[in-house]
Amino acid sequence: MRHEAPRDAPLLGVTAVAIRLVLGRPVIFAQRRPGRHGRPFVLYKFRTMSGARAADGPLLPDRERLTRLGRLLRRTSVDELPELVNVIRGDMSLVGPRPLLMEYLPRYTREQAGRHDVRPGITGWAQLNGRNSLPWDRRFALDVWYVEHQSFRLDTRILLLTVWHALAQVGVSQPGEGTEEHFRGNETATDAPASSMPASKMEEVHRWS
Repeated sequence: MRHEAPRDAPLLGVTAVAIRLVLGRPVIFAQRRPGRHGRPFVLYKFRTMSGARAADGPLLPDRERLTRLGRLLRRTSVDELPELVNVIRGDMSLVGPRPLLMEYLPRYTREQAGRHDVRPGITGWAQLNGRNSLPWDRRFALDVWYVEHQSFRLDTRILLLTVWHALAQVGVSQPGEGTEEHFRGNETATDAPASSMPASKMEEVHRWS
């Protein structure tokens, strides 16, 4: 019996080659993230940032390291495609609250922590209703609403709308930032980008070339 290659294989291959040529190695970014009930797993994404550092050593802010190719991958959500590996392994679902950083776990309120009652997803209800442009409390409220109303019909609706949002390039980043604002719990958010925290706290475990 003849086995056909996945239809998205050419896209994955072209993207990997483009990243290799523009950013070099690694092509895949891998980082520990909390899954269902907060259990950690390794998340895979296409790399979108350079490793540029300031003269004194620290990484530059995200908005300065995000490349043109990286912006394109994020606008089209192509950078998320390697997460299909996480779905196959059972770490994630196609639909669910986005997996955030491990260090956020103790900062959630009891209600916000409910977002971890289901497996995280490649796309979710919050992503369709503002994505990174929403304040954290609103995003978490949308995540909890999804958990409480999860159904096959809702998941199908989210998947279909996700395709439209990706084509329309809706809500990819906050004004002036390459990535989402860092969640500080009850602290007041500032304009500091997520990458300003020490690299050791990012808990990146390994990368693939």
